[in-house]
Amino acid sequence: MLTESKESKESLQTNTIQNDTVASLIFVMSDDAGEVLDLATRDNPMRYMHGHRQILPGLEKALDGKSVGDRFHVDVAPEDAYGLREGEPQAVPKSIFPEGTVFKIGAGMTAKSEDGKPFPLWIVDIGDEDIYVDANHPLAGKTLHFDVEIIDIRKATADELNDGRVHSGCNLCKLS
Repeated sequence: MLTESKESKESLQTNTIQNDTVASLIFVMSDDAGEVLDLATRDNPMRYMHGHRQILPGLEKALDGKSVGDRFHVDVAPEDAYGLREGEPQAVPKSIFPEGTVFKIGAGMTAKSEDGKPFPLWIVDIGDEDIYVDANHPLAGKTLHFDVEIIDIRKATADELNDGRVHSGCNLCKLS
């Protein structure tokens, strides 16, 4: 049962993706070689709030104005995805980590800058004494190719807008 503070399903309906809408989509993301890097399926779609910087800028721009049922292909340049590659991997002595730490190429970790701000690093190589980390996202410098289908669009709820994220347990999404 809906309370007065909850929006009805009808008030959340919309036809096109625009700012403050929640879009559900299925996609296949691949690189220039055609290798599938990520995907979202009908059973497990990607949901995001449009206009809130929750997905790659180039993909979000391509989704703007699309409708349920639209299918399209978009190529997203590095500048509109994970950025261009900058800098080179840096050596970090294994000795600074707790004894028994297991290192794995491709694993992510968080470091802190001199001013205490956290930033992500990825392990790109492992030597006898050092690991080599890269501050570039593993997909930096790559053009990404998306085949997309829009399967649902609705207005974001007031709670979602307030929280700045999609509520996956949204009971309104399941009303018929």
